[in-house]
Amino acid sequence: MNLEGKKIGFAFTGSFCTFRKTIEELKKIVKIKDIEVIPLMSFNSYNLDTKFGNAKDFIKEIEEITKNKIINTVPMAEPIGPKKMFDILIVAPCSGNTISKLANDIIDTPVTMAVKSHLRNERPVVIAISTNNALSGAAENIGKLLNRKNYYFVPFKQDNPITKPNSVVFDPSYIIKTLEYALDKEQIQPIML
Repeated sequence: MNLEGKKIGFAFTGSFCTFRKTIEELKKIVKIKDIEVIPLMSFNSYNLDTKFGNAKDFIKEIEEITKNKIINTVPMAEPIGPKKMFDILIVAPCSGNTISKLANDIIDTPVTMAVKSHLRNERPVVIAISTNNALSGAAENIGKLLNRKNYYFVPFKQDNPITKPNSVVFDPSYIIKTLEYALDKEQIQPIML
């Protein structure tokens, strides 16, 4: 399905090393005809400065790109489902911490609340995984989400199999295609690159 005319929730979580590549894809998405993108950020992504950049700089850039204020509190995220705010919601990057919370129904951040609220309408949630423990501690939680209705994954691969053998990261070039497939309730293939 084409993304034209859709409302997309675009949520960032704390895998800061992928922010730059993710923001480049966000820039492409907002250029699609009649699209509206509402940004969201987890507490950590909204508040922490890291070696990859300062939170306030990312916030400013994301709000300028989307022309919308970032949803950054649990109360701001709660109405997403009741108001049917999005046709689709993507969590990109989606950290291992967020995957763990979603897999175990722990709703204590703006992003986890957004996903829970959005899913009440049985609309698609796209996960762009980025975590150093995907092939170890987070594997069980990834498996849970792969088997749940309305979850779709951006294709991913090992980040650096030599120095980080358990790390997995999504391929940002697949974000738009994954969103299109997910709107048709299909998982883009191959899921592992």
